[in-house]
Order: sequence, then structure tokens, then C-alpha cells
Amino acid sequence: MKFLKDEAGQGAAEYILLFGGVIVIAIAALVIYRAYFSENSGLDAAQDVQSVRTNMQNNG
Repeated sequence: MKFLKDEAGQGAAEYILLFGGVIVIAIAALVIYRAYFSENSGLDAAQDVQSVRTNMQNNG
């Protein structure tokens, strides 16, 4: 009955779950922001960043 108390693989399983969660979050972010990554989207990330900086300087 020693094998019931063996927890050697528990740490590896937790790392696998953690890594899987990070991958899911990264894929979700790519799906949400995919318009910024495509060239034909009409969105310009650099222009958006500059707009935020200008607004922060004017309001800050």
C-alpha cells in the first residue's frame, strides 16, 4: 500500500496544469487582439499608443 502514499508525480502534474493555464491565457489574448497583428485591419497600435501618451500629458 506504499504506492497510495507516493506523491512523487504531484509536483510535475501541478507544473503541467500551470503551464497549460498560461498557454490558454496567451491564446485567448492573441484571439482578442488579433486585429492588431493583421496588416489589413486598419488598426494602428503605434497611433493608439501615441494617442494615449498625448492624453496623459494633457490631463496629467
